Amino acid sequence: MNDFLAALADPNLPFFRYAVLTGIFASIPFGMIGTYVVVRRISYIAGAISHCILGGVGAGLYLQNALGITWFGPLHGAIAVALLASVILAMVSMHAKQREDSVIGALWSVGMAAGLIFIAKTPGYSDPMSYLFGNILLITRSDFFFVLALDVLVIGVIGYFYNTFLALCFDEEYARLRGIRTHLIYLLLLCLVAMTIVLLVRVVGIVMVIALLTLPAAIAGNFARNILQMMVLSTIFCILFIVFGLGVSYNLDLPSGPVIIIFAAVAYLAAILGMRVLGKN
Repeated sequence: MNDFLAALADPNLPFFRYAVLTGIFASIPFGMIGTYVVVRRISYIAGAISHCILGGVGAGLYLQNALGITWFGPLHGAIAVALLASVILAMVSMHAKQREDSVIGALWSVGMAAGLIFIAKTPGYSDPMSYLFGNILLITRSDFFFVLALDVLVIGVIGYFYNTFLALCFDEEYARLRGIRTHLIYLLLLCLVAMTIVLLVRVVGIVMVIALLTLPAAIAGNFARNILQMMVLSTIFCILFIVFGLGVSYNLDLPSGPVIIIFAAVAYLAAILGMRVLGKN
């Protein structure tokens, strides 16, 4: 880890410090929103949103490079498509008679297909690999400030609607009887999930986004006694996975996203085995 620490202190490597700082501050929404994803059991919905994002990324690249709309980039496309997917999934869940899993599968595949078509028709060379598998080392200063803004948004919204989200996750029918507009609250939750996923894609990519969104929260669920503790522990685990993953990937010259996910998966397996051993004793 000496090389990793030396790189952090090197004034000629500002991108590396941005990557580490972004990973640390991004862990806040990952931990908080990931907790709701795990408790509410909407991992597949989050997966559909994340894969739809490639469609927005491809559209942003096409509009920017082919049509000359310079103000609309991949990030704007990803945000727009993620929010649109959230609205569609929320409406289907609440009102439509279609099977929810069928709609999730359709959005999942259509988003990926549309994104690849847009990227193929974009002039020049556009590498989809950084979006599919992530590269936190490409994080810029503007991305870092976007993370800080998302931190403020997520903490503010969850702080204000904490009890409401709690009722939605554990007893939606009771919340509805108490006069809470659960449909709107559910839509708000999915929109927060969407914004967090857009950020998470820059860290580990579309393919592995669900792992980092859910594994830290799943591990934290084995030790936490309430939702707040689960959020805090999930955030801490996420920070550890990202920092150690970055350190190992830098020293071994490996892609950062997959290494981060491997750390999270090993920790999850260790937590499960540890809880079973303790349970038998």
